[in-house]
Amino acid sequence: MLFRSYQQLKPEMPRLSLGTVYRNLQQMAREGRLTELDGPVTRFDAVTRPHTHFRCRACGAVLDLETVPYDERLDRLAAAQGCVVTGHTLIFTGHCPRCAGQDGRHEYRPEEKRDNCKI
Repeated sequence: MLFRSYQQLKPEMPRLSLGTVYRNLQQMAREGRLTELDGPVTRFDAVTRPHTHFRCRACGAVLDLETVPYDERLDRLAAAQGCVVTGHTLIFTGHCPRCAGQDGRHEYRPEEKRDNCKI
């Protein structure tokens, strides 16, 4: 989102810096208009309601898993242990359909690492 936002805005605003875009995305996350996702690369999600993600270990893509519901029971279980829970994050990891092969049965081998996988 960061680099794409920057690329989209740069032609209209030639003096725009990547740092400015990043600071604005961080501000929007603080305001609750975006969600900042943890991981090796900072990503922002425009879907702010609780939901589940999948992160591809081969290409780094992050996908929304709409069919895997957010489970508030997990929040209650943690709260029962004395924790003050404000939410939780569930991120599945593995290989996206493109990196795994369309049938999803491809066994990942690091030597087969794909460059610039885009979904």
